[in-house]
Amino acid sequence: MARKSNAETAANPGRLKQIALTYKMTRKADPKVGLIVAGVGIVTFGVFLAIGFLIGHPVYLGILGFLVAFLAMAIIFGRRAETAAFGQMEGQPGAAAAVLDNVGRGWTTTPAVAMSKQQDIVHRAVGKAGVVLIGEGNPNRVKPMLANEKKKLARIMPDIPVHDFIVGKGEGEVPLKKVRTTLMKLPRVLSGPQITQVNDKLRAMGDLLSNMPIPKGPMPKGMRMPRGGKMR
Repeated sequence: MARKSNAETAANPGRLKQIALTYKMTRKADPKVGLIVAGVGIVTFGVFLAIGFLIGHPVYLGILGFLVAFLAMAIIFGRRAETAAFGQMEGQPGAAAAVLDNVGRGWTTTPAVAMSKQQDIVHRAVGKAGVVLIGEGNPNRVKPMLANEKKKLARIMPDIPVHDFIVGKGEGEVPLKKVRTTLMKLPRVLSGPQITQVNDKLRAMGDLLSNMPIPKGPMPKGMRMPRGGKMR
C-alpha cells in the first residue's frame, strides 16, 4: 500500500506538469483558451447553483454544479488543445505519422514506407479494413507514389483490400484532424489472424529489401549507402 501511495504521489506532479505544458502550447495558438474554459466553468456552475436556490437545495446542486462544471471545462479544454495541436502540425512533414501513432488498438502503422527528395511521404496502416496508404505532400508527386505502393501490395497479397488517400485541405483530400476518423469509418473485412498474416508478409517484404546484397567494387556516383547497410 505504501509503495502504491508513493507511486501515485510521484505521478501527480508529472500529470500536472503535462497539463501545464499542454496549456502553454495551446495558449500560443489559441490566446483566449483560458478565458473560454473559465467562462464555461463559471456559467455551468452558476446555472446549477441558481437551480439549487429555486428548488431549495443550493448545497446539493452547488456540489453537482461544481463537478459538472469541472467536466465541461476539461472537455472544452481538450477539444481546443486538440485543435491547436493539429493547427501547429498542419503542413509539417510527417504530421500524418504522428496522428497514426495514436489511432488506437487494432492498427499497426509504419511511417515513411516511401519518400521523395521533396519530402513527400507515404505511410502505411494495417487493420481490420485492410491496408491503408496515407500520402502527404504535393498531390502531383504523391499520387504516383501511392500507385507504386499499391502495385507492390497487389503482387504479394492480391486478395487484401488496399485503400489510399492524401492528407491535405484540397479537393478530395482528407484534413489532418480527420485522418483517424477516416480510418475508423472504413469497412472492417479482416479478422485478427488475417491481420497478423498481412503484417508478417509486409515485414518479410521489408526484411527482404533491407537484406539485399550490395555489389562489390566502387559504388556508382551519387549512390548512397542504405541505413543499416554494411559493405562486404
